[in-house]
Amino acid sequence: MNSSRPLQRTRLQQSLGGAWPRLEQWSTNPWRRLSLLLIVLLGTFFIGNAVSTIIGARAFLDPPAALICVAMIELAIRARRPLLRRSGDRLGLQLLDMSRIGFCYGLLLEGFKLL
Repeated sequence: MNSSRPLQRTRLQQSLGGAWPRLEQWSTNPWRRLSLLLIVLLGTFFIGNAVSTIIGARAFLDPPAALICVAMIELAIRARRPLLRRSGDRLGLQLLDMSRIGFCYGLLLEGFKLL
């Protein structure tokens, strides 16, 4: 088996390979960027709300679910530092921040409902 040959470029790899630069170019319009950030914020809010609702209904999974949620938020915080150092478009940093805010807000809102 020859490992020096490059992998075959499939249609899926060709279309997804340039997705991030196309998204950055598409979001140069401020209204598009704002709508994308709002969609990410609301989507992760819904995910945070759904996770806490489902895990709350299945009471025996509370500690592992809390550990996974805290680990995800911590990984997002650690992934933020390299994005701060990058020059150029800050779309990745903004999307990460909106997803963190939406997820945390969804978890907190569901927690306050139980008080």
